[in-house]
Amino acid sequence: MTTPPKTIHVSVAWPYANGDLHVGHLAGAYLPADIFARYHRLRGNRVLMVSGSDSHGTPIMVEANKRGMTPRDLFERYHRRFLETQKAIGISYDLFTHTDTVNHHRISQDFFRTLLARGYLRLEKQTLLYSELEQRFLPDRFIEGECYICGYKDARGDQCDNCGNLMDPMKLINPRSKENPQDRLVPRETEHYFLELDKFQEAIARYLDSHEGHWRPAVLNFSRNFLKDVRPRPITRDIDWGIPIPLEGWGEQKRMYVWFEAVIGYFSASVEWAKNQGTPDAWRDWWYNPDCQMYCFIGKDNIPFHTVIWQAELLGVDGLYALEGAPPITLPYDVPANEFMNIEGQQFSKSRNWAVWLPDILRRYQPDAIRYYVARSFPETSDSDFSWENFFNSVNAELLAAWGNLVNRVIGFAYKRFDGRVPTYDALTDADQALIARIESGFDSVGGLLERVRLRDALLEAMGLAREVNVYLDQRAPWKTIKTDEQDAARSIYTALRAIDNLKTLLAPFLPFSSQQVRAMLGYAGQLFGEQIITCYDEDGRTHDALIYDGSAAIGRWEASQLPQGQALREPTPLYVKLEDEMIATERARLGQPREEVEDGF
Repeated sequence: MTTPPKTIHVSVAWPYANGDLHVGHLAGAYLPADIFARYHRLRGNRVLMVSGSDSHGTPIMVEANKRGMTPRDLFERYHRRFLETQKAIGISYDLFTHTDTVNHHRISQDFFRTLLARGYLRLEKQTLLYSELEQRFLPDRFIEGECYICGYKDARGDQCDNCGNLMDPMKLINPRSKENPQDRLVPRETEHYFLELDKFQEAIARYLDSHEGHWRPAVLNFSRNFLKDVRPRPITRDIDWGIPIPLEGWGEQKRMYVWFEAVIGYFSASVEWAKNQGTPDAWRDWWYNPDCQMYCFIGKDNIPFHTVIWQAELLGVDGLYALEGAPPITLPYDVPANEFMNIEGQQFSKSRNWAVWLPDILRRYQPDAIRYYVARSFPETSDSDFSWENFFNSVNAELLAAWGNLVNRVIGFAYKRFDGRVPTYDALTDADQALIARIESGFDSVGGLLERVRLRDALLEAMGLAREVNVYLDQRAPWKTIKTDEQDAARSIYTALRAIDNLKTLLAPFLPFSSQQVRAMLGYAGQLFGEQIITCYDEDGRTHDALIYDGSAAIGRWEASQLPQGQALREPTPLYVKLEDEMIATERARLGQPREEVEDGF
């Protein structure tokens, strides 16, 4: 009996559009989400993967002020760079948009109105720090001071970079203006709307309990601890860049908090995707579908926003835009948050340029080489480290030696010694059939790990199978037996080609570019995954650029090879470039040095 396709929603963290993407972004959310989405597409499941640039908030304003730009000019610059970078590394969003669209503004304001009408928002007076020099309340990102938890001298007003705790700027010791350290900050009263998270406490506790067993323990424990002391949280702020409050008399100096409206982007991007597809109601197949499994791919610093706060927002607006008789709104099925990826043993630091920037390394290394090393180093259960020596060893000793060389030597041998075709044979031996069965078992073992979002283990399992093919070839030695028994060589080369055909599918979610290359060398036509397109949409008189995934040409399937005997091969070309020893020292020397953003493509 055929299993009906699953409905999978992949929500991916929204990066602040205030600087280029780096490997921490890739490891924390974007590559895990892409691997997971590609796997489910191969399985024939209905996948909707969305994200976008976080266009609002104080991080954009701080950087824009530093550069003498407007917030809009800054975010549009980096949004475009995000599109180009993620296309180059192969992150296959169905839609990567941004939060300054007419669509997102409208839906965020509808969320606000609905929560207010249902009694989940309350107006409160609040004492905040006011700049006498600038004559305005300073947003938390514009405030620095000593952390009241760990004592770090340069904690931000929203979060301490040293201990990682969220900050209350009013509690900072000796608070100061980030841009004008001599400015006098004084407490002053203002008024804001608060989301009454405590009203959802019991419902969210039951929700968390229902996911015991398949959530990562660290994520579940973090969420439960956060929920214990949950309290109303302001969702408006004194700022002039962001989504206006949809209430009369709230003027130009108050906007929605970015933490409140950015997560709404998962919903609004789904609506935008459906409209762009010409099927404006299609988003409901995910958001009002009890069989939908929704996954949020994020870094650990975003856990409470995606396991408690987002759930409260969804519960509070349940039924918004729903058709009559619709089931309850879909809450996330899993939030497989990753830990942090450090760089050469140190934490990422933008100010010190202690980072590996994606636009830079994409100019020097193949995208699948980057994807491979980052995936095998995923910080799924604890922080991991990006080391240039480990990158060198992983690419040369594993990706190239165990997989790339296997593909090229087997296809190259077949192309040269069997007239450019898959060999024909009389009958396979027990050893041949055993190897084929062993590799085909990977569709269950690798697939099972991918289903459980154990992506690093899935990659290592697939690479272990590739090494078994190398052992088989060393034992069968077709380059020797062809001199005395061509049929035996044909059997073993066919077996190896069939194993490679299977392995290229098992590795395709991780290595989409080179897997497509292997497919072509094996003589197949068509694309495993389709293509990614950067395109421009017009909305209510405004246009914006977006990255979309077009799977209309995709023919890849998560199923065992049926490689035909006699199929014409294509002359093989190397899959991967061997790295030279000196690259380790060269790349290490770049860390901490001034960086110039290059404008040309990859």
